[in-house]
Amino acid sequence: MPSLLGDKLVIAISSRALFDLDESHQVFEQEGLEAYRQYQIAREDIPLEQGEAFPLVQKLLRINNLLEGDSRVEVVLISRNSADTGLRVFNSIQHYGLGITRAAFAGGRSPFTYIPAFGCQLFLSTHAEDVRATLEAGFAAATIFPAKRAREQRDELRIAFDGDAVLFSDESEQVFQREGLAAFQASEQAAAREPLGGGPFKAFLAALNRIQTEFAGAQCPIRTALFTARSAPAHERVIRTLREWDIRLDESLFLGGLDKSQFLQAFGADLFFDDQEGHCRRAVDVVPTGHVPHGISNLKSSGSA
Repeated sequence: MPSLLGDKLVIAISSRALFDLDESHQVFEQEGLEAYRQYQIAREDIPLEQGEAFPLVQKLLRINNLLEGDSRVEVVLISRNSADTGLRVFNSIQHYGLGITRAAFAGGRSPFTYIPAFGCQLFLSTHAEDVRATLEAGFAAATIFPAKRAREQRDELRIAFDGDAVLFSDESEQVFQREGLAAFQASEQAAAREPLGGGPFKAFLAALNRIQTEFAGAQCPIRTALFTARSAPAHERVIRTLREWDIRLDESLFLGGLDKSQFLQAFGADLFFDDQEGHCRRAVDVVPTGHVPHGISNLKSSGSA
């Protein structure tokens, strides 16, 4: 990671994930780039409405205040806008008092190439192509789906993760897809003491965990949870893997294939990450969700071998 940002948790976010730019995007789609440019310039002093990831960013940046000036979280704006059209976005950031000072405006091209330079552990976007490119480059990324239900207002940040192909590699999921549940359970039981490989979100969870250790238990503003379709006996390998990584999750739910939606609602997730789009489409009825297009399930859905 660049020495400029030290060992901070660095999150990259697209302008459309941070703010509601649907109306502006319609102008671009229907009338073209120059009409979009003029539309944004004419409204650059009108603050944009909050987007799907805005509350998440607000809670992340609040952590810096709780650490009494020890800045541990950095949010970077990564945008396909030009600086000219992006001025409205920065004006909106200032309007809401968000502590975002760094940005990359890529002028119509994918901005994901700047993610390694900033040392980001996570990229959130509404642009699926940029998310896939970021994952292929070895960084955590998710396509944000908007929640269809109003979320609870609270200061605590609650983040939920699926297991295989998100926190862990998809090695076990490949067995399940090829050979079925019984073979998967047998394979996981046999390999219970062999740690799973890390998935794309391992580094992000580790960075969250490092921040959590700086707070006394009851005062910690972050709560993490695993929501997995695994059940016993496949649970043991997960527990031992996290122990080997020296990473702690606050809650772990082994659901044995039950639908995750009601459990996510009970947890009150600010954001849930899952590799399977079908799971995301169901979860989004109750919580904001990030689709992680990684692993064998997404190879199948895209028609690849």
